[in-house]
Amino acid sequence: MTHKAGFVNIIGNPNVGKSTLMNAFVGERLSIITSKAQTTRHRILGIVNGDDFQIIFSDTPGIIKPAYELQSSMMDFVKSAFDDADILVYMVEIGEKELKDEAFFKKITTTEIPVLLLLNKIDKSSQDQLDAQVEYWKEKVPNAEVYPISALENFNVQNIFNRIIELLPESPPFYPKDQLTDKPERFFVNEAIREKILMHYKKEIPYSVEIETEEFIEEENIIKIRSIIMVERDSQKGIIIGHKGAALKRVGAEARKDLEKFFAKKIFLELYVKVNKDWRSNKNQLRRFGYQE
Repeated sequence: MTHKAGFVNIIGNPNVGKSTLMNAFVGERLSIITSKAQTTRHRILGIVNGDDFQIIFSDTPGIIKPAYELQSSMMDFVKSAFDDADILVYMVEIGEKELKDEAFFKKITTTEIPVLLLLNKIDKSSQDQLDAQVEYWKEKVPNAEVYPISALENFNVQNIFNRIIELLPESPPFYPKDQLTDKPERFFVNEAIREKILMHYKKEIPYSVEIETEEFIEEENIIKIRSIIMVERDSQKGIIIGHKGAALKRVGAEARKDLEKFFAKKIFLELYVKVNKDWRSNKNQLRRFGYQE
């Protein structure tokens, strides 16, 4: 029996629904999802195995023009998605006209690998608008196959999945067949906590935060976790903690519930807040948090 395997890399502007699609493909909540831009900071792999195929999906940060060192590192993850892609999934949404980076867009339109252009959020459009958008993107990216989808409603996702399997090159698996992702357990702890901060805090706070899990001890019936929330300034520390610790307590309680679902075990989660001045612009700190080689 012939075996197929390959990397399917998902790119697009922020808030286009890449993480929702990735989770739908993988069948697990690997990528965090919020309505805020720049929710995804790392390149996350989700691995789907069949008897005769292995698909390695790659969710990357939304394409932006970098304003500081952290964002430059995030864009490096997107650039790397072009290097090993066997299939490129370019996601746009109804009403969108262009990618935020012309060089990336040129790469998409000139690449020789298969490109699937997915027109997302069609549940928010009329039929006339959808028809016009399909024609627009067929003209704009003539080398792509264009598919209307709703990642949130799971519309047309299975058809895309089947097409990806058809396009995969013949290859042995790249990862063990029981592996779901390339990220360690602590990464998902960090992301669960960061998601709650993105949801509950406003303005600059979520973008000034990084999480570091210092302790992850798995016992038979419980996982004991101690994580540090890093902020850039003393004033941000006070906001994260909140009045009498109420805000931090809410983040911990909600993250713990999600982690109990994810790990299917009882979780004991301790959270602390520390100031780590200007970590977003410090290359050594970014390396420590896994943003740079």
